[in-house]
Amino acid sequence: MNKFLNAISNSVGSFIKEEEGAQVVEYALIIAVVSIALVIALSALTANNGSFNTFIGRVVNCLTTAGGCA
Repeated sequence: MNKFLNAISNSVGSFIKEEEGAQVVEYALIIAVVSIALVIALSALTANNGSFNTFIGRVVNCLTTAGGCA
């Protein structure tokens, strides 16, 4: 019985020391913050320029025009 309890204790101890799960949570939080920032930025673009399509049109024009952006 003692060996069984020691094995469980070792398993729980190694599970607690494992940090891979914490890294996944950190990456998920970073992705969430970046996503929220993108939504806020896109909302500001649509509010200021009238529509997001106007912004996309300006970017396409900038990338396809030989003279560059004006």
